[in-house]
Amino acid sequence: MAPFPSGLLVLTAPLGSLPRRAAAALAEAAGLVTGPLYVHLQPGLRLDGPAPRPAAPPRAPALLRALSALYAAAASHRELDVRVLLGHGHRLARPPRVLLADGGAGDAGPVRVALRELAAAAYGCPAELPAVLLSGSDGPEAPHDGPGAELPVYSDVVVGGTFDRLHGAHRLLLSACCLLARRRLLVGVADGELLRHKVLRELIEPYELRVAKLREFLADVQPSVLYDIVPLGDPYGPAITDPELRCIVVSEETRKGGEAVNKKRIENGLAALELFEIELMEDPQHSLSEEEKISSSSLRQRLLGTLLRPPRDSPTLPPRPYIIGLTGGSGSGKTSIARRLGQMGAFIIDADALGHAVYLPGSPAHGQVVAAFGAEILNKDGTINRKILGAKVFGNQERLKNLTDIVWPEIARMVREQIREAGAQGKAVMVLDAAVLLEAGWQEMVHEVWAAIIPEDEALKRIVSRDGLSEEAARDRLRSQMSDGQRVREAHVVLSTAWEPDVTHKQVEKAWELLQRRIHRAATATSS
Repeated sequence: MAPFPSGLLVLTAPLGSLPRRAAAALAEAAGLVTGPLYVHLQPGLRLDGPAPRPAAPPRAPALLRALSALYAAAASHRELDVRVLLGHGHRLARPPRVLLADGGAGDAGPVRVALRELAAAAYGCPAELPAVLLSGSDGPEAPHDGPGAELPVYSDVVVGGTFDRLHGAHRLLLSACCLLARRRLLVGVADGELLRHKVLRELIEPYELRVAKLREFLADVQPSVLYDIVPLGDPYGPAITDPELRCIVVSEETRKGGEAVNKKRIENGLAALELFEIELMEDPQHSLSEEEKISSSSLRQRLLGTLLRPPRDSPTLPPRPYIIGLTGGSGSGKTSIARRLGQMGAFIIDADALGHAVYLPGSPAHGQVVAAFGAEILNKDGTINRKILGAKVFGNQERLKNLTDIVWPEIARMVREQIREAGAQGKAVMVLDAAVLLEAGWQEMVHEVWAAIIPEDEALKRIVSRDGLSEEAARDRLRSQMSDGQRVREAHVVLSTAWEPDVTHKQVEKAWELLQRRIHRAATATSS
């Protein structure tokens, strides 16, 4: 059966059974659905009985435990966009294309009919949707949940976070907010200066995209709540000035932030907020360099070495050798990445070395540079003194452009010669190692752009140690270059040397393996 782009999974097991059954149900659903998987909880419902009537799951602590189990199980299936529905009677943002029910639901024929009736009544789904019964899990059924304590309710609730690439911990946190808020949920989304010290901040999605995904998730999960989503430029935002707020939802990690909010509210003459704490979720896939709990920073680390956007459609480039343009700022570790790629079989072109060659006497660019900048840039042997030349162009954009208009085309010509040479030698992959790849427009010569990035503070340390510059001079050098954020926006693959060398090696090896798969698929598609 071909995968469906979206689905609705109806789980009828008692809430107490869900932590045990969640993993099996989602594992089976993952083979059937590639996009959003809506989960409709109907604990204790008999789908083979009278016509089922949709109802919201009970607002009990057991529901939070069930939500935690479902979102934790979903972490093993990254392709699944799981959304556990807490309300009904509304159209979903991505209408389901298949209906699923967990094992033990009853006789297949009547259950499929009931599934379609329930989906139509709850979410307006078409009556002809395919219905699939999952095999379910073995073991004794847990007893039906009896009446118990309910979760507290507050008129207005507030929560804050980065909400980058919504993951299971985000979804659990937001779902708790939806259960606690009777009228309004105020969501502060970190932006600007609050992102400055985030791990791999260059890979954080734009604010507008994060808000759009957040709003869609919340409207799907619980449409009856009013959602007020605002940018956070400081750790407090409107939480310390809004008198209507009654509760702030935190995790163990952010509890101190909630306490700081209350301190500010009291200083402002407002009542302190109730702190409702959600337990952080363990990340079963974390590596030694990642956090033990599910977090956006760990997910961003896992993006390193992967393809972030499709390769360029380059009809003017030959399919072989496949050309990677590797770029990065000073101190980024780009050279060590190129060296590792060379060890794995790539043909390396060092644009910096070619840049030195274009200044040699007798080269086409030598005379043009001397004519443009004067004989005072020459050493006694006729070679160009690059320090004197650099002093002439540093900080002067017009002079710098005059120089690059002479030098860059000549380097590009030499690169093309080496590309032809690599092709003649039968090389499958070629890496153009060029710090100014994007500034020079050389991305037109490559199939993919790979960018090496590093936090500015670490880059400064490396430049000062390696080149003997003062910190101020090192900072000037970095700020005269393209920023890592600009490079990432142009890159197909991003790598970072911010961790130990073996972590970088694993990134590069992953990137190389995935590249080989892309090349193989492209070759197979061309030959078929």
